[in-house]
Amino acid sequence: MKKTVATLAGIGVLGAVFMARYPLFGRRPSKADQQQYTRSRQFSNGKFQNELPFQLKMEWETMKSILKDYGRELPSLKPVKPLPVVPFERRTDGTEPRITWFGHSAFLLELDQQTIFFDPMLGRAPSPFPKLGGGRFQTTAPVDLDSLPPIDLVIYSHDHYDHLDYHSILALKDRVGRFIVPLGVASRLKGWGVDPDRITELDWHESVETNGLRLTATPARHYSGRNGLDQFSTLWASWVIEGSKKVFFSGDSGYGPHFKAIGEQYGPFDVTIMECGQYDTRWSSSHMLPEQTLAAHLDVKGDVLIPVHWSAFTLAFHPWYEPVERLLKEAVKHEVSVVTPMIGESVTAASETRRWWREVR
Repeated sequence: MKKTVATLAGIGVLGAVFMARYPLFGRRPSKADQQQYTRSRQFSNGKFQNELPFQLKMEWETMKSILKDYGRELPSLKPVKPLPVVPFERRTDGTEPRITWFGHSAFLLELDQQTIFFDPMLGRAPSPFPKLGGGRFQTTAPVDLDSLPPIDLVIYSHDHYDHLDYHSILALKDRVGRFIVPLGVASRLKGWGVDPDRITELDWHESVETNGLRLTATPARHYSGRNGLDQFSTLWASWVIEGSKKVFFSGDSGYGPHFKAIGEQYGPFDVTIMECGQYDTRWSSSHMLPEQTLAAHLDVKGDVLIPVHWSAFTLAFHPWYEPVERLLKEAVKHEVSVVTPMIGESVTAASETRRWWREVR
């Protein structure tokens, strides 16, 4: 018994030392946290589950093909010129939802006098080891935080490094009124010094109302984890935002029937912000191909589509501009309006945007 207690104490000390030295990994949910997650239909056997069967591990032949691609010189994985970045300007009028995209999945939504920052990954690399993780395409930060209005809410889709960034949290935590996250993600934020009283965790189909807006966590087909030991320890989500207009954010997700179910229950939507990039048929269960992005937009009954999850990092083997080109080609077939802002450019559903990536690719 004494040996067991001593061993557990030693593990606890080693864990504390590890976290102190490598805080970017983030704190895992505690046993007490996990007891609370048993209320979720998605939580089983100590882990969160997808609605459909989901296998994260790949067959050896698939892994070999991925490793082979890593060793190849593939064309156009990064732009050949610096990406255009528009300096943020505060809104002075207008009531339509305004979206400002900062590359990848980071965007600011201004709706009904509230400012909401989604997946604010503003760091230079989506990795716990930045020198190994592949840097951001543009060398400067995508936005000067001092230029932003007060941020009422920060909402995260999940805890992967290209969405939940340690350094961004440190820069933002004292500028934000409230954090709203899927179950389990609060453990990461609390470990980085965010006041627990300012964090709200939601399960799928749970909602919170704030100043006339209703925010609902909805299903996605993905996974979680900050290292190999805590996969599926936190929940992932898409988001429904309902106010004077309705907005849907897909988060990261493979294509599946959950989109149609969301459309039936919560749609239609004036604007959808949809994952479009970092895909591969070898991991299509967790990320959509561009044609599936368009299908998901139609499934949720979206009107105008804004593609995200591209134009910041190289996390797949396709040309960096390919996602939006394939999406636009598919959108023409279905007569879907697509808005493609530059990084930092603020747009509404009625905005006309140019094909700016063709100038720098």
